[in-house]
This record gives sequence, structure tokens and C-alpha cells, in this order.
Amino acid sequence: MKKHILFDHDGVLVDTEFWYYKAGERALADIGLTLDKARYLRDMSRGLGTWAQARAAGIDEQTISRQRVVRDDYYRDYLRTAAIEIEGVVETLAELSTYARMAIVTTAKRADFDLIHEKRTIRQFMDFVLVREDYQFAKPHPEPYLTGLKRLGASREETLVVEDSARGLNSAVAAGIDCAIVHNEFTKAQDFSRARYRIETLNELKGIILDMT
Repeated sequence: MKKHILFDHDGVLVDTEFWYYKAGERALADIGLTLDKARYLRDMSRGLGTWAQARAAGIDEQTISRQRVVRDDYYRDYLRTAAIEIEGVVETLAELSTYARMAIVTTAKRADFDLIHEKRTIRQFMDFVLVREDYQFAKPHPEPYLTGLKRLGASREETLVVEDSARGLNSAVAAGIDCAIVHNEFTKAQDFSRARYRIETLNELKGIILDMT
């Protein structure tokens, strides 16, 4: 029986993946580089991301550090202005909250998370939120989800993780927790063979939870 749900955040509860990519694209364009999207997606699945292409092009670490700050500024501008809601998420969370305790375990920085949810209602359904500053090792390390389990006071068997990336899935698997992968255009080509469930939208979680009761 699943009594608890640990949600990833970006790409699962809000549609931010595209805008993170666009921010990196702009930051590299500022120094004369074109961010190849296909390679970016491959690099992201391996935990590398934007700066792998910069390093491959011979860009020095000082410049990368400077442009990382620029990228983060661009990203926050997008978070303030872009439409990042995923249709049906709030309604689904409201319904799920009658069946399970829920929390968010994200690699997002606290400043970005707070900016996203300044005027949104998702947090009201969550017992707590763990952001990148709340644990030492990022996904795919199991620490984020093990920390979530500890905060919930829950067993692995009672808990379901909801993710959209291979890194997140591997974190859940390493923590010994069943994982449902929700479809995301940005991560759809990643290896999800270890996922317990594959779903198109969060609305399908109700069926998973009720089938286990």
C-alpha cells in the first residue's frame, strides 16, 4: 500500500526544462557558442548539461563561472515571465492529497524554487519541500530520496517517487523506492527501464495509488 508520494519538481510539477535550456543557450551565445540541443539532452542525462559543450570548445573555467551566473539570471527572468504551469497538476494534487501524504524532492536551488512558487498553490498540498541546499549529494545519489523518507517517517514500501529523468529514477532505485516516470518531451529518450510505472500525466497516479490499497 502506497501512503506517501515524493515528487520531483522541474518537468513533473512545473514545465521549466525548456526554459533552463534556453537560458543556457543564451549564456553560451553571449560568448559566441551555439548550444547543440541534441548533445545537451545527452549530456543532461549524464549529469553534465550546458557547460560540457563550453569545455569541449576550449572555454576556460573562469569564463564558464561567469556565464553560469548569467545563465542563472536568464533562467530567473524566464521563471518570472514564462507560462510554466502544467495543465491539471493543481487539480490532481488536490485529489491525491486525500489519499496520500506528499512532498517535493528537487535539485532546484531554493531561490529558484521560491521564485516559481511565489504566486502558485502547489506547495499547499505538500508536507515539506527539499531543495538542493537540503542535502549533500545530488541525484542520482540516493541521499535526496532517503532524506525525504526520513522526513516523512515512511518506509520504502509505503512510498512512491514520481520523476521525469533517468537521474531521478536512478536516485529512487538506489534508495530502494518504486518510481513512476511521467512523460516529458525533454527527457523522453532517456533509459527508464528500471521504472515501476510509466505515465503520461500525473492524473494517472490516482489509479496507481488506489490499485495498491
